[in-house]
Amino acid sequence: MDEIDIPAHFLCPISLQLMRDPVTVCTGITYDRENIERWLFSCKRNTCPVTKQCLLDHDFTPNHTLRRLIQAWCTLIGVERIPTPKSPIDRIQIVKLLTEAKRFPEKQLKCLTTLRSIAFEGQRNKTCLESAGVIEFLVSTMKHNTQVNSTVPSEAAIEVLFHLNLSEVQLKALINNEGFQFIESLFHVLRLGNYQSRAYATMLMRSAFEAADPIQLISVKTMLFVEIMRVLRDQISQQASKAALKLIVELFPWGRNRIKGVEGGAISVLIELLIDASERRTCELILIALDQLCGCAEGRAELLIHAAGVAIVSKKILRVSHVASDRAVRILASICRYSANGRVLHEMLQVGAVSKLCLVLQVNCSFKTKERAKEILKLHSLIWKNSPCIPVTLLSSYP
Repeated sequence: MDEIDIPAHFLCPISLQLMRDPVTVCTGITYDRENIERWLFSCKRNTCPVTKQCLLDHDFTPNHTLRRLIQAWCTLIGVERIPTPKSPIDRIQIVKLLTEAKRFPEKQLKCLTTLRSIAFEGQRNKTCLESAGVIEFLVSTMKHNTQVNSTVPSEAAIEVLFHLNLSEVQLKALINNEGFQFIESLFHVLRLGNYQSRAYATMLMRSAFEAADPIQLISVKTMLFVEIMRVLRDQISQQASKAALKLIVELFPWGRNRIKGVEGGAISVLIELLIDASERRTCELILIALDQLCGCAEGRAELLIHAAGVAIVSKKILRVSHVASDRAVRILASICRYSANGRVLHEMLQVGAVSKLCLVLQVNCSFKTKERAKEILKLHSLIWKNSPCIPVTLLSSYP
């Protein structure tokens, strides 16, 4: 097709590719349906790309004549004929589908499967689903199945809900209207669902808590952290792991969440993840979370109990990024100020943490990181300064 001279009026003005489903907007310009929907719904623009006029009406008129001409042209020149597109779903069909599922619970699963197929067919369908009240239906389905301790309908509902790509405004409305029940429904799937639905639940929960009020952030239970740690430990997917790490970083600063996180096994899981982590942002998020947990005595104690805790934190200094180095030094600073004893200080020498801190003073790090490293070295200089564990080349930088 790239080598064929395509008539100009067969090309979409947006992509400059052959149109497969030409539709005409209210300004009289014809575009390929997929491209104009992406322009309006995904890119959040509200103008005709050619005329720059405001498109107040988002209903498109299928250009059947042009589509038939394109199909005939394809047949004439011997290339694969573009298929006749399916008619787009309309709001009335979706409302009818939801009404039937509400009246006959045994048809609920079939309805959810149909909604999933509709959601996957394009942004226009997603907008149509939202306007028909599908979000409320899905949340209600999840809530009901949490109460009867069933997971299959909830798993199907959560997949559709995730693929609707809810905006912050929609999430905030959900949180305000459904409150803890929505979070409880997500937690139900997180605890009992299959791998895929647990991944969707994690990502939705992270988005939901971003839009939540402080009272909801403070009120999370220890079991939530237990399940988030299970998602991280199971390594369901990179996307789910990132969402889980961002979620705990969002939650730990609030109320007693650091202690709840420690009780949920966060320290051990995060250290094990850090040992194998190589991707920059993943390392940064883990170190940020560990730094938050080391802000409480319980977190520091758990990190020091783990055989690799101090060693792996020290190892990441100067190996990942400035952000990671700063967080790792902050963790060591918390330990040295509040949890240092003879065994800990000796371990820091043995695993090279003290040498790393001396090295921080010699290389290009942020001013705050250098100052923090200098403060740690001064704090225990009587024990460390004359140790043979510090290379002679680094002793000159000892403050």
